[in-house]
Amino acid sequence: MHPSVRLLTHKPLISFIGKRVWPAAAGPSHPHPAAPPEWQKSFSDVTQKAAAPHSSSRAPSQDHPVFLEFWEAPSRFSNPTSRYLDQVEIDAILSGGASLR
Repeated sequence: MHPSVRLLTHKPLISFIGKRVWPAAAGPSHPHPAAPPEWQKSFSDVTQKAAAPHSSSRAPSQDHPVFLEFWEAPSRFSNPTSRYLDQVEIDAILSGGASLR
């Protein structure tokens, strides 16, 4: 028979030492040790290019029309590329093939 009140409290089998401490800032970037040597050599160039502000030499072109709503777009964008399904095919799909008999 089990007692209705437990006198001992549950103690987990795992215990963590110390308090969680998250770093305030990320450490310096470095290539992965298993990266190929040519990638490790060019890693600093890649990180400098990624950190540099992106400056485009040309402004975005407005040669093509911009559509704010889907119904304003030409019909070539709304036509399906696949054929239309018949009602019999839709029923077969929805029934999982059970309506084919």
